Formats: sequence, C-alpha cells, structure tokens
Amino acid sequence: MIYDKLVNIGRYKGMNRNLDTAIDYILQNDLSALPLGRTELDGDHVYINVMEAAAGPLETKSYEIHKKYMDIQIDLSGTEAIHTGDTGAMSVDSYDASSDFGTVQCPDLASCTMGPGNFILCMAEEPHKPGIAVSDDTRLKKCVFKVHI
Repeated sequence: MIYDKLVNIGRYKGMNRNLDTAIDYILQNDLSALPLGRTELDGDHVYINVMEAAAGPLETKSYEIHKKYMDIQIDLSGTEAIHTGDTGAMSVDSYDASSDFGTVQCPDLASCTMGPGNFILCMAEEPHKPGIAVSDDTRLKKCVFKVHI
C-alpha cells in the first residue's frame, strides 16, 4: 500500500509499465472532468472507473482483494477512510476470477483518510476496505484506476 498526496504520485513511476500509464494520465489530466463510468486508457491493461457513492459505517464494510489489478483510489469530492488489512493473516471468503473481485477476513493494518488531494495505491492481493464514513456528509465522487499487473 502506498498512501500519499496526489502531487507526489510521479515519484512512483518505474515500478510497472501499466502503473506508469496511469500516473502519466493523472499528471496530465483534470480527473474531475472524467465522466461517470469506465474510461479506457489502454484497454483492459489500464482503465478508470468513476463513481458516485455514499460512504457508510465501518461495520457495514468488508475487505476486498483483486489478484490481477492494482487500485489507485482518488476521492474527487467528499472524504472517506480506507483501511488496509494484514495479508499474512488473511483468509479468503470468496473470489470471482472473471470480475477479479474477492472478499477476505483479516485484521486491520492501517487506516488512511482520503479526500481530494490524496491517493492510495493498493497492490494486487492487498486487502482494502474503502468507503468508510468519516463525517455526517457521506457523499463521495471518486475515481479508481485499475492497473493490470
């Protein structure tokens, strides 16, 4: 997991070619101008999902994993917390290879407060629990870059 200010995202280039594609896009484009839904940057190698959602109570959220993709999660408006979990103590509840989505049980490892100007990069197979409310205003608009490993 990498949690940092969005202005620093260029520091993470060079780890993966597809990640570099996502970072270049972030550095060169206004993310708030993206339409809702899927925007492809490089087919299934790198794409963006923009969504409006409501954050919710911690106890209603589950840890998720992806085996084929890293996530770069960025709040465009609103603020949520995202927890990351301990991969060493993780047990898989379910995983669907066609959607690259699974749920797991694991202890909390860290909690990051998001909001505009921050990002979190969750590596493949790293449990993360997004969408946790941090205030009474639960409205979110966020983009999630899906980066194939």
